[in-house]
Amino acid sequence: MKIVRSGNFRDFDLPRPVAFVPTMGAFHDGHLDLMRQAKQDAATVVVSLFVNPTQFSPGEDLGRYPRNEAKDFELAESVGVDTMFAPTAETLYANQGTTVHPSSVGLRFEGERRPGHFAGVCTIVSKLFHLVSPDIAYFGLKDLQQCSVLHRMVIDLDFGLQLRFMPTTREVDGLAMSSRNAYLSHAQRETAPALFQELKRIGGLETHQAILNEIPMAKERLTRLGFELDYLDLIDVDRFDIVDNFAESTAIVAAAKLGNTRLIDNLLIRPPSNWDVVVQ
Repeated sequence: MKIVRSGNFRDFDLPRPVAFVPTMGAFHDGHLDLMRQAKQDAATVVVSLFVNPTQFSPGEDLGRYPRNEAKDFELAESVGVDTMFAPTAETLYANQGTTVHPSSVGLRFEGERRPGHFAGVCTIVSKLFHLVSPDIAYFGLKDLQQCSVLHRMVIDLDFGLQLRFMPTTREVDGLAMSSRNAYLSHAQRETAPALFQELKRIGGLETHQAILNEIPMAKERLTRLGFELDYLDLIDVDRFDIVDNFAESTAIVAAAKLGNTRLIDNLLIRPPSNWDVVVQ
């Protein structure tokens, strides 16, 4: 596996198609599943490892975000990654004053609670797309609003690439894999799967009205377990707005703090018809 710290990949004459997996490191099986799928789909797999400071809001965990570059390189190589792009912030953001702002899809939910987050995501992903010049890029559906924001950005800004969205990789007990799970205490880790269990339970109801009726009770149950709910709502995935009926693209989304750890999750009921969602 080749490790690259700077440069434009157009100069490297990589075998096509090129698959790209942007990450912030601290790899777990969710990241590796993206890389494995990329390996199936393309002649060359490039993975970026960059903890992007511009997508962290003030007071968030930039300083303590998990980092283990050597282990990440080893894991990436074990699943067949060809090139690891691991630049520094000084390399990517030298004298930069331009940012890319998300569409209205990024205004609510995470966008409202984490000011500037999606502008940071859109800016770094745009830069990485230009530098790596991939044919396909891979993102996990755990960060559903990020997927929606980036899908809209790729359309609006005419990026000539395909986005593929992968199902959330979960622990045996259903907890969505996340680098931030390492922050959970033992007791909190035992409680954390209840978030997805509630999503599955209410998502299995047959009508939108039954789901809407059950959401307040799900919030109460989670609160009793110690979760501090930011939101738990039925939404239209294309608009990322609350709906009171099943839309053409529908999901239940949730975010909650357990202790000092913020967890996000979702249950995708109907993906947008123009999304490339990998079925496993």
